[in-house]
Amino acid sequence: MSEPDEPDFHTSVQILLSQARNGETAARNLLFDRCRRYVGVVARVQMESWLQAKVDASDLVQQTLLEAHRGFDNFRGETEAEWLGWLRQILNNNAADFVRHWKKAGKRNVNREVPLGAPAGRLSGSVMPDIADQDGATPSQIVMQHERELELAVAISRLSEDHQEIIILRNLQRLPFDDISSRMGRSRGACQMLWTRAIQQLQQLLSSSRQGDC
Repeated sequence: MSEPDEPDFHTSVQILLSQARNGETAARNLLFDRCRRYVGVVARVQMESWLQAKVDASDLVQQTLLEAHRGFDNFRGETEAEWLGWLRQILNNNAADFVRHWKKAGKRNVNREVPLGAPAGRLSGSVMPDIADQDGATPSQIVMQHERELELAVAISRLSEDHQEIIILRNLQRLPFDDISSRMGRSRGACQMLWTRAIQQLQQLLSSSRQGDC
């Protein structure tokens, strides 16, 4: 009996899900590898500001992927959207556990927190400002039209640490620049310039990804 072919990296999530259910180890490993950065970005958004100093987002990612591995047979969906939603739900539950664990650590600053349910939605809905690409569509519209949440997460993860942080703080946690300035130890003007450069770089990465699919 011949061994199954190694899945190509560009194989769709839906195909990988089907192959993984058929016992193909390589497909299952690729499925989780492909989603790791997505879970990582959502986890960083999920972590409330008061909790960030106490828990590394990587702990939340590791726990989420471990539970997803263990409970893979319980997943009943078929599509990429269902798969990502299932991962987000596991992450939400784990984040809630972390919050309960640290609830007595100090008074919560509700003005700077992201509600636990917020990141369960699509990444594309709030991450991008209205900066048009060469075809006249914003990066947000590109992602929404093509349902490319994984590509968006990969693009964010490829940015420098400073660019990742300011996009997460400004676009996902929706903090004002004064708060971002305090968090990053930079002037308000420097943060605004950093954010503009980060968005431009992210736009380029998304555009390159889209052109690579042509």
